[in-house]
Amino acid sequence: MSASRFIWFELMTPDVAGAAAFYSGVVGWQAQDSGMPGVEYTLLKVGDAGTAGMMALPAELKAMGVPPGWRGYVAVDDVDASEARLLKLGGKVLRPASDIPGVGRFAAVADPQGADFLLFKPMPMEAPTMPAADAPGTAGWCELRALDGGAVFDFYATLFGWTRGEALDMGPMGTYQLFDIDGVPSGGMMTRDPAWPETGWRYYFRVDSIDAAARRVASLGGSVTMGPDQVPGGTWVLHGRDPQGVLFALLSVTK
Repeated sequence: MSASRFIWFELMTPDVAGAAAFYSGVVGWQAQDSGMPGVEYTLLKVGDAGTAGMMALPAELKAMGVPPGWRGYVAVDDVDASEARLLKLGGKVLRPASDIPGVGRFAAVADPQGADFLLFKPMPMEAPTMPAADAPGTAGWCELRALDGGAVFDFYATLFGWTRGEALDMGPMGTYQLFDIDGVPSGGMMTRDPAWPETGWRYYFRVDSIDAAARRVASLGGSVTMGPDQVPGGTWVLHGRDPQGVLFALLSVTK
């Protein structure tokens, strides 16, 4: 059985129209209404394939103190069984398993240190032609900035079948532990520096050129908070905030 992996990314934002204009301009996504009856949901597409989506931050979540932000959906074979296993491992259920009619079943959860994500079992359906794995607009890396990166790794390894990859010594910043999914390096975990923004998952979306993307971020009302920097392996990355203040990350093989 293949290990679980992130298959969808979703932005909950106070300004869907503004965020759609920003990310379409920066990343190159085509924003399109999902067409689901009674649901206001915007698809972010590369060609004919949706790779992410966005929606207004629900009032009930805002009242609970849930901030706007990007969240990732991890594909599992059984949402309810995964939810139960997560609880036994010390995780927390934020919204119990429920169905999205015509889409699939999901649960909103958090790891033992509070980083949130979603468990997801999509309904079988005919999939559109997917973009190339390295195409702009696709997710290129998933990174967890945890309260204690070493301690939380076993939680994800047990829950999803991820395995330890290379461990990079970052000096005073500690160890950056890569995780592999079915033998392929797919992301990293590290202990958050207290000077950084909040703990949680960061999703890096591919762009054509990191410098060009940085200029687009500034021109469209966002801000670059870190980078562009080159990381081991030669990839260029940057972190920023969109016009609504939401953290995001980009990567490119081209400066």
